[in-house]
Amino acid sequence: MDQEVNNQIKKEIDSNDICLFMKGTPDAPQCGFSMAVSNMLKILEVEFKGINVLENQNLREGIKKFSDWPTIPQLYVKGEFVGGCDIIKEMFESKDLQKLLDSKSINYKK
Repeated sequence: MDQEVNNQIKKEIDSNDICLFMKGTPDAPQCGFSMAVSNMLKILEVEFKGINVLENQNLREGIKKFSDWPTIPQLYVKGEFVGGCDIIKEMFESKDLQKLLDSKSINYKK
């Protein structure tokens, strides 16, 4: 992976408590999976940074290598890779996502 892309990914993850690498933006998702994760975060009213991987092919491929995860979206919380859409949906429904936010001292709508 390109070192510049790796540094960009690391900077975004380190600079934002919640970082969602997605297709599109939180206000205009470009795929159903990205929309689903973005909507779950919006329901919880957490602040998050959405990063549109469609704007940069190197970033799109780089994030997959960075996390060793083949799909997008990808959610990071306080520097930790949490998962993609299926994992986040399962965690949201079981309240494990909310427990993770609590454990990381991140405010959300309870």
